[in-house]
Amino acid sequence: MDKELKKEMVAKMGKTVSIVSDEFSGVKTGRASPVLIENIKVECYGTKTPLNQLASIATPEPHLIVVHPYDENAIGAIEKALMSSNLGLNPNNDGTVLRIPIPPLTDERREELGALVHKLAEDGKVSLRNIRRDILKKLQTMDRDGEISEDEAMRYKDQVQEVTDHFTEKIDNLLIKKEEEILNG
Repeated sequence: MDKELKKEMVAKMGKTVSIVSDEFSGVKTGRASPVLIENIKVECYGTKTPLNQLASIATPEPHLIVVHPYDENAIGAIEKALMSSNLGLNPNNDGTVLRIPIPPLTDERREELGALVHKLAEDGKVSLRNIRRDILKKLQTMDRDGEISEDEAMRYKDQVQEVTDHFTEKIDNLLIKKEEEILNG
């Protein structure tokens, strides 16, 4: 296959898998992890800044996250951002640090999270299929314009499908791993 076209496709599909992985890391599994909150945007100093740039985040216990702001004046803004993050977190503010208890998951919540990660995985797969469609259109144009032969076009289509299958399998593996985390969390 045309090296530039393949490079473009692999880069886009790799980014899609990376995005799905990042979205999965934001789904809490009942275990404390700095990843849950590190990218929450905090309105501070007149701009929205990721939490991990405003504070140190630690997990001293499996069900507790401790956020220690670098500037104690930002603690109120951080607390507000955490509470409005739709993660269901209730930070305890002692004036210098925020302690965020992570409650264990109920069976109902595990099912909801399972459905959510399935949706995120399917969205990623749809994105992969859209990338495949765009590459196939480019191949069709190249074939029509005489840049490649019909045989090359057929061979390239098979290669496009192989690459798509490879990245789809990566998303499926991420999904299986995340489902296990949710069930065993």
